Amino acid sequence: MSVFNSSALYPRFLLTGFSGLESSYGLISLPIFLVYATSIAGNITILFIIRTESSLHQPMYYFLSMLALTDLGLSTTTLPTMFSVFWFHTREIPFNACLGQMYFIHVFSIIESAVLLAMAFDRFVAIREPLRYATILTNDVIIGIGLAIAGRALALVFPASFLLKRLQYRAVNILSYPFCLHQDLIKTTVSSRRVSSIYGLMVVICSMGLDSVLLLLSYVLILGTVLSIASKAERVKALNTCISHICAVLTFYTPMIGLSMIRRYGQNASPIVHVVMANVYLLVPPLMNPIVYSVKTNQDIRNRIFEKLCKKHA
Repeated sequence: MSVFNSSALYPRFLLTGFSGLESSYGLISLPIFLVYATSIAGNITILFIIRTESSLHQPMYYFLSMLALTDLGLSTTTLPTMFSVFWFHTREIPFNACLGQMYFIHVFSIIESAVLLAMAFDRFVAIREPLRYATILTNDVIIGIGLAIAGRALALVFPASFLLKRLQYRAVNILSYPFCLHQDLIKTTVSSRRVSSIYGLMVVICSMGLDSVLLLLSYVLILGTVLSIASKAERVKALNTCISHICAVLTFYTPMIGLSMIRRYGQNASPIVHVVMANVYLLVPPLMNPIVYSVKTNQDIRNRIFEKLCKKHA
């Protein structure tokens, strides 16, 4: 089979939906569309409420805005190819477009991991130093944290894209999902993938691996601080402020671990299972985070949404 050097001539890449269910794509696309619509509307609502309500201009809500922006970015990055496959049955994607989508998917995923870590730090400071909370997490500090988070993600993922462009591929390459992921692209190469594989592993360890360890450490410190509070009522109140964040962490890391386990140990599983897990990994966090923070646990956000709706219909 002919082989192309990607630096000279880009090969063809074909995305994959649910193999064998092509005739049902119209029906399958309906819940996917609802997930996207709910995710985008929910995160825009969060951003609008925080932007327009001065009482929410606090560190906790600034970090929540970062999370909502990240979820919006993740949703809009995967949306074009998802609907290209399920609505228009168009599977082919140019090599550069695939690399671009892969880049932003992984950038936003790393940013989300770091934002969740920053939110854990925010909860630790709020519980440990409530009187100094506003003086520690000033606007300048929060801006610096945001820039560091974005800069780390952009810098870590860029070399991975560059390394993939230097590899050789077949004339036609079939991907496993309706979007482009690094671990999927690297499987299609016919040249040595050792450097790209090692770098990809290093990126995971230096980003989500490190973040997960620091998240665990943060909650060990938070738990230690809470247990040192004399009043039982105050302990419960302090822990309640962490519930929404714990839910967001579980929503992000559980599908990611599930997808990794399926890829590592589920070689004999149906391709549909792999596609479902990949979709859950990328679609569920942007869907659930607005619900967790506005409907389930955070009265400030929920009350402001109800106030806006009441004013609109008054």
